[in-house]
Amino acid sequence: MSSSADAVTTAGRVQGEALDGVVVFRGVPYAAPPIGPNRFRPPQPLEAWDGVREALTLPPSCPQPSQRPPGWPQEHAQDEDCLHLNVWTPGVDDGRRPVMVWFHGGGYAIGSGSWPLYDGTNLARRGDVVVVTVNHRLGPLGYLHLDGLAGDRLTGDEASVSGNAGMLDLVAALEWVRDNAVAFGGDPGNVTIMGESGGGAKVATLLAMPTAAGLFHRATIQSGPALRVTKPERARAAAVELVDALGAADDPSRLWSASVEEILAASASTSAGRMGFSPVLDGTVIPAHPGDALVRGTANDVPVIVGCNRDESAGTLPAELAEEDLPDRLRSQAGVAEDHLDDVLTTYRAAHPGATPLDVLSFVLTDQRMRAGSIQLAEAKAKGTSTPVWQYFFTYALAGRAGHGYEIAFMFDNLGVGGTPPSAERQRLADAMCDAWIAFARTGDPNHDGLAEWPPFVPPERTTMIFGRGASAAVDDPDAATRELWERVAVARRASRR
Repeated sequence: MSSSADAVTTAGRVQGEALDGVVVFRGVPYAAPPIGPNRFRPPQPLEAWDGVREALTLPPSCPQPSQRPPGWPQEHAQDEDCLHLNVWTPGVDDGRRPVMVWFHGGGYAIGSGSWPLYDGTNLARRGDVVVVTVNHRLGPLGYLHLDGLAGDRLTGDEASVSGNAGMLDLVAALEWVRDNAVAFGGDPGNVTIMGESGGGAKVATLLAMPTAAGLFHRATIQSGPALRVTKPERARAAAVELVDALGAADDPSRLWSASVEEILAASASTSAGRMGFSPVLDGTVIPAHPGDALVRGTANDVPVIVGCNRDESAGTLPAELAEEDLPDRLRSQAGVAEDHLDDVLTTYRAAHPGATPLDVLSFVLTDQRMRAGSIQLAEAKAKGTSTPVWQYFFTYALAGRAGHGYEIAFMFDNLGVGGTPPSAERQRLADAMCDAWIAFARTGDPNHDGLAEWPPFVPPERTTMIFGRGASAAVDDPDAATRELWERVAVARRASRR
């Protein structure tokens, strides 16, 4: 049986729903609607309201393309007025619980904090924590770099940072958490930011943003090691294409009078495409690439968990692959250069004896696109800061592969949601992984009684927790030979550019 529960925010009272020991507030606004003259601007302050505002319905996501990766749901609702968040808490009281803020995946173009997989009920109840999920601007609405292209519709400062409006939304959400966590039983001095895929990249980028400093105290990056962001000249070129496609070159007001549908259609016609608008190295909001910032000591006081899954590109693999076709696939799909091909084949066959050609392709794609970057980010953090970083590798296969995003149901303790049927073995893994994330949010250290010792990641040991079948275990520098291979390839590529 459910009942209502109220909380008083800095903007007014909101009414949520109490159910099975957790109170949930859905669709709470954290900034003014980014509509009309606020389109493309940094998030603006929220106006207060009188009375009680219902927070019982999941909020709409930012308007986005309908195309989806395999298995990804469509959004239940979309609206340009999308700056809302959801809160799950064990109690609207003075509990001062750790706050765990989740940023959704989908690159910077699709997705929502309201997906069922991200439901925070079990995580909040299990860990006695407050869980927050966030919707924010995506695609060109969040990342169109209008510096010099907006006429007088934006101030110079607003135009110069417009390519990071979506990231500034996340800062505004964290400011809301800072100002309102206590009202929801949370501790604003103990905030963990988390995300997977594009959400992980958002976390990595926030680590490099001066405006986000002090708003969070721990960070987890799942399959999203954003070491670099878009250079301004590339972002501006894509913006010029969109402005031209929209017919706004001679009349910048078209950027504000055009419908969302027209803007999305114009973005699809650019070289960046539907998925290509992303954070920009604007020198202000993001003054340095995240990888460089970490080496220099940015976010020195923030411990980090970073990792990925074994088969990150499972959804793009062919149904079968003959041995003689593997080299062509490595060239075309993995982008392996001819002068590195023999080294790649020899190294992976030695590292994974008995692996099928399809396995080899999957492992190469994961290491090249996600795992190497996760290791580089961990090494940058270990080199540049005094707080620890922990690395994990998720290997539990569903339908034969440990694919992109498969760990989320385990981390949220949401087995049975999103195609992950529950079982005793899977629940044991969920217990180990979910409790590690909770322990990290509570203390800054993921170790707990139900998990083998998980030491921090420090070269040359590079200790990594393997979350897979059977008992999870920490392993020193797993798959060192393939790691060293991609280091050799990176060195060769840098040398070729000189």
